[in-house]
Amino acid sequence: MKSKALLSAILFSLFGFAAFAQQEPAFPGTQASVVVSAEAQHGTSVPTLHADDVIVMQGKQRDQVISLEPLLSSQAGVQVFILIDDSLSTSDLGSKLNDIRQFISAQPANVQVGVAYMRNGTALVAQNPTGDHALAAKARRLPTGESAGGASPYFSLGELIKRWPETNAARQVIMISDGIDPYWDSFGLDDPYVNEAIAQAQRARVVVNAIYARGDGHLGHTRWRITLGQSFLSELADSTGGEAYYLATDSPPSFTPYFNQISARMQHAYLLTFKAQPGPKSGMQQVKIATEVPNVDLVAQSHVYVPVS
Repeated sequence: MKSKALLSAILFSLFGFAAFAQQEPAFPGTQASVVVSAEAQHGTSVPTLHADDVIVMQGKQRDQVISLEPLLSSQAGVQVFILIDDSLSTSDLGSKLNDIRQFISAQPANVQVGVAYMRNGTALVAQNPTGDHALAAKARRLPTGESAGGASPYFSLGELIKRWPETNAARQVIMISDGIDPYWDSFGLDDPYVNEAIAQAQRARVVVNAIYARGDGHLGHTRWRITLGQSFLSELADSTGGEAYYLATDSPPSFTPYFNQISARMQHAYLLTFKAQPGPKSGMQQVKIATEVPNVDLVAQSHVYVPVS
């Protein structure tokens, strides 16, 4: 009888503790935050989520969730930069400038909107994020066309992130580009400039949504480059918690359906704050964010920057 009791105690200590370790969050850590979007797996109905609905994992380690705040009602607000590639086709984008204006005008009062242009690897800011949506809409213009090409659009995204004025607001970019990197002359997807832009966006907690539009000149009708560019935009968006939008290998007739989807995503987005576990030194740590709420997927950046202290 004593041997059976001892065996039971050993089994409980092994398996019971293992189950406890999987279920209980780790309380030590460094505070981190990311934007998380909730999507319906089927249909369009997305339930409201709460902090205890969210699970954050680093490997086998579960992190403590501190808060989950709806993005559009957060005290810090939201800043959105519309980043337009200056090498896009002027005739193609010209018919969509009104779509951009309507999207800007439709934003809630606590969403500040800025406009910038990608040109020769830099980010030319036409209007910093502002709550005056009419002023932001006036910053739209036609792209300059092929003469602005020659540099990677991912350089421009990185420059915008570096120069973004300091803010506590959640930050998002809507990147309108063909995604083609003329510096990457390969059929492979491991573009170091795309990888660097992803790392910069993740560290700055910037969500990037990408809309494909046709480029001007020869690259605008080179099929393999178009396909590669769309893949880069998709990789960038997915890695930062955003979404990439494109219609086969051609520009869509209107951006409005895409803007509507982006607005809907923001309505089901949250600012998630949690205690992240640092590594041996400050750097990026992979996280997996999920929920057990039925019919819901959570979309967020795949890595977060965690300082040692």
